[in-house]
Amino acid sequence: MKKIVKTNKAPEPVGPYNQAVIHNNTMYISGQIALDPYTKELVINDLKKETMLVMNNLKAILENENLSFENVIKSTIFLCDMGNFKEVNEIYGSFFNKGNEPARETVEVSKLPLGVNVEISMIAGL
Repeated sequence: MKKIVKTNKAPEPVGPYNQAVIHNNTMYISGQIALDPYTKELVINDLKKETMLVMNNLKAILENENLSFENVIKSTIFLCDMGNFKEVNEIYGSFFNKGNEPARETVEVSKLPLGVNVEISMIAGL
C-alpha cells in the first residue's frame, strides 16, 4: 500500500500528481520547480535563486517525513539549457555531505512546466 505525502511547505502540484509517494520504504518525490509555496510565485529570472528554491522545496518534502538529503539515493535534474549545468550543479551539490551524494543524471529538455529552467526529482530511502 502506498502513502501520499503532502506538505504546505512545498508547492501544490501543478498537475494530476502528488508531491511524493511512499511505497516499500522508499519515497518517490515528484519533480519540483521554483514555485514559492507561500506566495505561489515562480522564481525564474535568477538561476541561483531558482535552483535554491527547487532544492528547498525538495528539502521541505523530505523533512515532512523526518528525512534529509542524506536519505536521497537517486536524483534526476532536468535543464532547459545544459549551459546552466555548472551553476546548478554547484548549488545542488551544496545540499549534500561530500562523499554521500546520491546517484544522478542530468538531462537537457526542450521545455519544462510553466517556463522554468530547472526541475529536480528525487528518490529517498526511509
